[in-house]
Amino acid sequence: MKRTDEELRTLSIKGDGNAQNELYNRYAPKLWGVCLRYAKNKMSAEDILQEGFIRIFTYLDKYRGNGSFEGWMRRTMVNTAINYYKKNLKTGKEMEYTEVFAAKSYEPDAISQISNEEVLGLIQELPQGYRTVFNLYVIEGFSHKDIGEALNISENTSKSQLSRARGILKNKVNKLYDNE
Repeated sequence: MKRTDEELRTLSIKGDGNAQNELYNRYAPKLWGVCLRYAKNKMSAEDILQEGFIRIFTYLDKYRGNGSFEGWMRRTMVNTAINYYKKNLKTGKEMEYTEVFAAKSYEPDAISQISNEEVLGLIQELPQGYRTVFNLYVIEGFSHKDIGEALNISENTSKSQLSRARGILKNKVNKLYDNE
């Protein structure tokens, strides 16, 4: 008999390892995608996933039932990714791209021809700051103000990094289709 999320949560809070394992196995595949979007590579995504689940298990008793349990875990994972980003910045600021990519038009359906794996790969190639802002704004729906507060950057820096990320992605898509 499959246990409910609430049963697993309650048992996990009490330290039941089997319930924790079941909870992890149920949600790790879904949360893995979140981690991959923020990480530069699979190893970093694994680190974020592990740190995220440590936080989830540590704060299970703080979930109050407002919104879905999966949504709460997803927010926890996004916050873990943000913290991972902050912790791993070497200089405190993202290096600026010096080259300007020329915008080139391509067929409107070119994007629809790219697989999810290709899109993920292109996003993972972005510099860490650009990747994080892109994910928070485009995927998670954060405002530039919220991104600025979360990453300790200005609202304008968030807008600038998003614009540059989009430009880089557009250039990479153009290159994909120029080589075909």
